[in-house]
Amino acid sequence: MTKKRTGVFVCHCGNNIAATVDVKRLAEEMTDEETVVYSQDYVYMCSDPGQNSVIQAIKDNQLDSVVVSCCSPNLHEKTFRDNAERAGISGFTCEIANIREQCAWVHKNREEATEKAIKISRSAIRRVAHNKALDPIAVPVTRRVMVIGGGIAGIQAALDVANAGLEVILVEKLATIGGHMLQLSETFPTLDCSQCILSPKMVEVSRHPNIKLMTYSEVQDVSGSVGNFRVKVLQKPTYVDPEACKLCDDCVQVCPVVVPNEHDLGLTARRAIHIPFAQAIPASYTLDVDACLGLNPIRCGKCKDVCEAGAINYDMQPRTVFEEVGAIIVATGFDLYGQENLGEYGAGKVEDVLDGLQFERLCSASGATKGHVLRPSDHKVPKEVVFIQCVGSRDPAQHCAYCSKICCMYTAKHARLYKHHVPDGRAYVFYIDIRSGGKGYEEFVQRTMEDDETIYLRGRVSKLHRTRDGKVRVLGTDTLTGQNVEIDADMVVLALAMQPSKGTEQAAKVLKIGRDKDGFLAEAHPKLKPVESVTAGIYLAGAAQGPKDIPETVSQASAAACKVLALLSQDTLSHAPTVAKVRESHCTGCEMCVDACPYQAIRLLNGKAVVNEVLCEGCGTCAGTCVRAAIDVKNVTQLQIHAMISAIMGG
Repeated sequence: MTKKRTGVFVCHCGNNIAATVDVKRLAEEMTDEETVVYSQDYVYMCSDPGQNSVIQAIKDNQLDSVVVSCCSPNLHEKTFRDNAERAGISGFTCEIANIREQCAWVHKNREEATEKAIKISRSAIRRVAHNKALDPIAVPVTRRVMVIGGGIAGIQAALDVANAGLEVILVEKLATIGGHMLQLSETFPTLDCSQCILSPKMVEVSRHPNIKLMTYSEVQDVSGSVGNFRVKVLQKPTYVDPEACKLCDDCVQVCPVVVPNEHDLGLTARRAIHIPFAQAIPASYTLDVDACLGLNPIRCGKCKDVCEAGAINYDMQPRTVFEEVGAIIVATGFDLYGQENLGEYGAGKVEDVLDGLQFERLCSASGATKGHVLRPSDHKVPKEVVFIQCVGSRDPAQHCAYCSKICCMYTAKHARLYKHHVPDGRAYVFYIDIRSGGKGYEEFVQRTMEDDETIYLRGRVSKLHRTRDGKVRVLGTDTLTGQNVEIDADMVVLALAMQPSKGTEQAAKVLKIGRDKDGFLAEAHPKLKPVESVTAGIYLAGAAQGPKDIPETVSQASAAACKVLALLSQDTLSHAPTVAKVRESHCTGCEMCVDACPYQAIRLLNGKAVVNEVLCEGCGTCAGTCVRAAIDVKNVTQLQIHAMISAIMGG
């Protein structure tokens, strides 16, 4: 084999690397490596002059492989591989030695950091010495998109993609789209009606020729890869034919079963057969089989007996549908932190202690009390209401460590809504500090605080409890005056933390995407790739990725749609050629690799393992599983791994 001619390029990254690592010594020591014929350092290797110097060095020194000692390959691997291509060599003969995140940023001792950087760089040089000049694999593209989640994020993303001419499958696990936004009374800072904003978009989704709406459905499995995903969707039976249903409501009138209404957060009740709310899309009834007296055998049957349209069908069965799509947008939304976790605030057992969404349903004209703010316990108008912020948020010791971002704003909105409905009432707001970052947000909060009957108290509430006369006693501290505060309130509203929606963990497993430490879906890079997941072709939108308000959610949904459109505008996609390769002479057909592959990229053919290169992501699970060493990943072979280990160990 012809001896490699390797060039090493060491980046100072300003002071990010150079402050801890002796970059000049590093560049000099790399020349001791057998394959290295050129080595240099530069302040900013990723800058235009830095990149040009790499290209020129490749040409001037007839380099056939390159190692760049710099920051994470997540940031600049593509940058330098593109430079290698421009210089006339394969991009897959360029490797990144991460001496910033994995070295400079985690050490203080300059000598130790420099020694470690030398070892990391040497390991990359030993690896690249065996790299092959690979060509990307051309992958055909399926120009269809799936959006998972039918809240405002999913709706906006679906409409943006569909309006660009691509077919969209919008999957929602509930019987209607709309999400939490439709539960709101008004939205800050303009106080416009949420339903007035969202309902037209919901109708547009239902009528759009490029959108296939699948409600009461859940994604169960995803196979394939970017450009060619195969998604398994389970459609649950509603037991009502939406085409035949006349929305007469006769079935509801005769249904004997009463259960809490989820849309009104349990403040009202519904029947086992119901329509979620008046503006529901699709506009059809659903029979809640978990609440029904029984279908197998039928124990009631009253709803079917009165249905003159014959729309009710007890024989409906779950249906599995497979959809071929090129990209997926995940917009699974959020849930509020459970009151049952908050013992100091009654653990959800004090009737007049509500969460923010419940208060919204009291204020909404279509809500539990038709827009009248009344206490749930006795339906009287509350004259004193306490609003408590940061409930479950910013509490790493017991609850959620993060700030939920919107609580200051929606508490200010709640105080104003309360004063609008009960002009002679008094509102108290307990807060830690006010965070109102957004256009018009600070002005909105200031106008709320200027109301003489809205009293902001800086401090936490220690606990609350029900008194004998039916009040809710709130015990807290005003840290500005240093005085303890005791308020006998008619109602308490908790600004609960936002957390990932139920099922997010399972969805992440099915989609093979990551989650952060708080359970939200993890973006590929917090600054440069905020809407992309670590799995190519899968994008994130809305509160599934982290707490955010409606404008930011809509912006991120449109951004995800733009990424999808850019991806699917190409005739073919390039798949990395660093995929698994089987040595047929060593393969015994044991199928251990087939079972281990997380991408279903391996199958047996004539008793030997065969890799589907389009599906393979080069993770190496198969290589680690094979006891016969019959599988290697191209450019990450076992020989290369041993060479890298030897370099790290000083060999």
